[in-house]
Amino acid sequence: MTEPAGDRIETARVRRSPRYGVFLAAGAAVGLLAALILTFVFDGFKSPAIGVTYSTGQVFGFLALYCIPIGLALTGILALILDRVAGKRTHEVRISRERFHTED
Repeated sequence: MTEPAGDRIETARVRRSPRYGVFLAAGAAVGLLAALILTFVFDGFKSPAIGVTYSTGQVFGFLALYCIPIGLALTGILALILDRVAGKRTHEVRISRERFHTED
């Protein structure tokens, strides 16, 4: 049988914060999309100096190496800025805490 051991009313500070994983995943997706778009803009890059032609897959890979980290960095900075702004808007709420003792 459970019996209440005591109730307490406390206050707690509540604030919203961004989910960094979601922001970073969105940044990686935007970077990947930018690399895909830029791949078709450069459609098989030819280097006249050394006579090498890069395939579409190679161009996409090179661009993804640059675009994905840039997207991660930009959305990570955005998340940090939003966290600072949201951190200023905290409010206090009242919470009720109940404790129960159980007998076995």
